[in-house]
Amino acid sequence: MDFLFTDEQTEIRRQVRALCSRFPDEYWRARDESGEFATDFYRAIAAAGWLGITIPHEYGGSGLGITEAALVMQTVAESGGASQACSSIHLGIFGLEPLIKFGTAEAKQEYLPRILRGDLHVSFAVTEPDAGTDTTRIKCFATRTDGGYVINGQKAFITKARESKKMLILTRTTPREAVKKKTDGMSLFFADIDPAHVEVREIHKAGRKSVDTNMLFIADLYVPDADLIGEAGRGFYYLLDGINPERILVAAEAVGIGRRAIERAVEYAKERVVFDRPIGKNQGIQFPLADSTAKLETAELMVYKAAWLYDRGEHCGKEANIAKYMAAEAACEAADRAVQVHGGYGYATDYDVERYWREARIFRLAPISQEMILNYIGEHVLGLPRSY
Repeated sequence: MDFLFTDEQTEIRRQVRALCSRFPDEYWRARDESGEFATDFYRAIAAAGWLGITIPHEYGGSGLGITEAALVMQTVAESGGASQACSSIHLGIFGLEPLIKFGTAEAKQEYLPRILRGDLHVSFAVTEPDAGTDTTRIKCFATRTDGGYVINGQKAFITKARESKKMLILTRTTPREAVKKKTDGMSLFFADIDPAHVEVREIHKAGRKSVDTNMLFIADLYVPDADLIGEAGRGFYYLLDGINPERILVAAEAVGIGRRAIERAVEYAKERVVFDRPIGKNQGIQFPLADSTAKLETAELMVYKAAWLYDRGEHCGKEANIAKYMAAEAACEAADRAVQVHGGYGYATDYDVERYWREARIFRLAPISQEMILNYIGEHVLGLPRSY
């Protein structure tokens, strides 16, 4: 493995950093206060072509890998946009993998160029109120009808549903009790978010306020056969092609937020003078920041190892899960330490570290909890008996 980024990858970082410099902390602070979607930022990212970084060339994209996508997301997070900036765009990157790999040629030709241009927002609808990480227990059901399916049910914690016109939605097409293997009988659709059949109800939350999170109430939503991804009943397996990239990109974002928090803490520690000396001279300040820096560097190595494996078609479940676990832990700790270094000012919105702190916290919960990752490591890496 070569630990050096290529010239092309380094240039990606430079260009994304330059674009993000047009959207400073003040911009994101205002979005956090108003809850207004960052339309200007989203359009700028789309205009520069970054939404299409993993979309194949034949649909107008760059045709690059998850490594390059992770570089984009880490750089966006490091800019100060944190998870508000990342969440406004990352579903259009990792969430498209099932469509790219298993969608019909007609669907890809129709939708991918629109997503690339920023004309079409997309949501990812898997989680349900009574089926979080236990995906096989989803109740949202798609019933066969002439020329397609009719979907009824609920979804929870669906990002950007207010902006999106389409969603990748996982449903049951065969009841759980009627299949031999519980992961069978689920189907994946690229369905319309039709206001006449989908009620979108926002969930208010502590951070990432400009990117809405929602409950969906779906009643008699018709989906034509053309919007079925792959074969009916195989949706869970297609979904897996989006899970590892998601964890890799989320881990990259967490590393970026952690680094931004440490950067701001270091700046403050150099400038803040107490008892006639900069507080950065004190080991009580230096050691926590140095410790967090070491942990972020370590997490970053696992992020790019996982991405390297994925882009080569190798198994990367272990690495993607560990990357997400380590990056989330490191980012939360780094943001908390940045608040502590700032003292009372760390709790003030003008210094932004409290926003990083709130936005980093979500990574210990989503897209999968830290505890479930430990379950995965225990069972699939260590070979211990299943614990749940």
